Amino acid sequence: VQLQASGGGLVQAGGSLRLSCAASGFRFTSYNMGWFRQAPGKEREWAASITYNSGSTHYADSVKGRFTISRDNAKNAVYLQIDSLKPDDTAVYYCAAARAFGGSWDTWGQGTLVTVSS
Repeated sequence: VQLQASGGGLVQAGGSLRLSCAASGFRFTSYNMGWFRQAPGKEREWAASITYNSGSTHYADSVKGRFTISRDNAKNAVYLQIDSLKPDDTAVYYCAAARAFGGSWDTWGQGTLVTVSS
């Protein structure tokens, strides 16, 4: 089971990034997918999630309107489009998987660092 996140980098405030997460080793279409982030000195927090069939998406209030989560089940991939980046978005971003219908976030990728300069 593997989740490989990529797409992080250094970007100026107001800019955009698209994070990607490639999944392998499990039945991707049976899992809800999520993005979490951990800022320096803070606990990891949930940012966005999408159901196994893309039927529903959910966002933390702090990112609503700026983050867009999507998935491509044919490619076993989940994406996070981040617009209007703020310095407070600086964090390591992790993708995670939870079995649909009652699963927990128990499968994690290694994270990709997003740094936003002011």
